[in-house]
Amino acid sequence: MTHDAKADDLNGRSTEEPGGTSAQTSAQTLSQTVSQTWRPKLVLASASPRRLALLQQVGIEPDALIPADLDETPRRNELPRTLAARLGREKAEVAAALVRKNPELEGAFTLAADTVVAVGRRILPKCEVTEEAAQCLRLLSGRAHRVYTGVSLVTPKGAVRNRLVETRIRFKRLSEAEIEAYLASGEWRGKAGGYAVQGLAGAFVLKLMGSYPSVVGLPLYETMSMLSGEGYPTHLLWLNRV
Repeated sequence: MTHDAKADDLNGRSTEEPGGTSAQTSAQTLSQTVSQTWRPKLVLASASPRRLALLQQVGIEPDALIPADLDETPRRNELPRTLAARLGREKAEVAAALVRKNPELEGAFTLAADTVVAVGRRILPKCEVTEEAAQCLRLLSGRAHRVYTGVSLVTPKGAVRNRLVETRIRFKRLSEAEIEAYLASGEWRGKAGGYAVQGLAGAFVLKLMGSYPSVVGLPLYETMSMLSGEGYPTHLLWLNRV
């Protein structure tokens, strides 16, 4: 053993290289500690698999899914951005009321969002029939439109936090063959504006300015900011992935 190695032993310092067994053990211990750390519960007020997948993408697993059943019909002369903000807020408030009645979800945060696609002041529907989707695609072809997502968070103390995110998108000019092929895919069903940007319709996007995950259904930067700002341990959960 060399003089330096003996000195390390005498001083009680590890002689292992960085990234060795000692580092791995420390990481495992930290992960176990975090997994045992208490955290408040989180309820996602949505049945959308896209919103759930987006939350999971940033390391957050909701403790419950409680979709809010609302009439999403726009009010008379209601603007697209106003509709998105209102529906996001109302979904959160309706779901939070249900959460308060469930003892197992005591002290939970409630998160909700709603996405609206619009051309000018015209609000496009969440298409359920082929004719609706075809009309939307022909309207969007070769022009710009806006996607608004309203996000609302109800805290365990009942405070409501709201964010509205606007994203601008321009579609390429679509041929009739492209429109017919997309309609045949069925991907448009149930989607605002008659398309899913995270799917086949991503090939239609010429330009996007704003938040891509917001167009998919949940703006991640704003959502994480609201959660962490209210004391939810967003980044602490990342340590479980070590």
